[in-house]
Amino acid sequence: MTDFSIIAVFFVGLLGGVHCVGMCGSIVGIFTAQLPKPSPEPSPTGARWTLHLAYNGGRLASYMAAGALAGAVGQAGLLLRDAVPVQHLLFALSSLMLIALGLYLAGIWGMVRRIEQVGGVLWQYIQPLARGLLPITTPSRALLFGALWGWLPCGLVYSVLVTALASGNPQGGALIMLAFGLGTLPNLLAIGLFWENISRRAQSPRVRLTAGLLVAGLGVYGLIKTGYTFYLYGWSGSCHVAA
Repeated sequence: MTDFSIIAVFFVGLLGGVHCVGMCGSIVGIFTAQLPKPSPEPSPTGARWTLHLAYNGGRLASYMAAGALAGAVGQAGLLLRDAVPVQHLLFALSSLMLIALGLYLAGIWGMVRRIEQVGGVLWQYIQPLARGLLPITTPSRALLFGALWGWLPCGLVYSVLVTALASGNPQGGALIMLAFGLGTLPNLLAIGLFWENISRRAQSPRVRLTAGLLVAGLGVYGLIKTGYTFYLYGWSGSCHVAA
């Protein structure tokens, strides 16, 4: 696993805020509507921050669990490394997914939306459980709500999970998803606390285009890096991709 992977997925989460506004904005809006209203007293505002942090903590925990699972699957796939360049292929696939995601964020190509539809099969069983936790009144309910909502079908998450898969071990997969989750944290906290002020700006075509092209650029760089590594080391050089 490279430092580039960690840095790249962090920025994917950060730049993906334009997607988070559209995908999770209404969810966070519903969640925020249940919270104590701001007031001059310290307790209601403190309670809002506590619940928001608990919600996002649950969401990050789900991302890490999914990343660990993906990394474990990738580790099993590396048993075939003597037969095929498994890790080369996985890193190339993750870069292609970032390119597709960037084009999706920019509003150029909607293939990622079709991938999100696949995850809807699992989501139809999880969504009623999450809705049953509303209204959110305690940190424990917020934590569980976030943990369930972390499995929302999301092309952004699915794209990064391919990178977690390519890490080739559960610890690396969990770390990649944690870095991604931390990248999304400023956006989702801002959505929860300043929804009306940022939703209009984040959905601006210019902002979406800029963010999407930057994400696609990360994918292009990763693809070039993987191809160059394969050129230098051949099929037996999978370990050099992750070194």
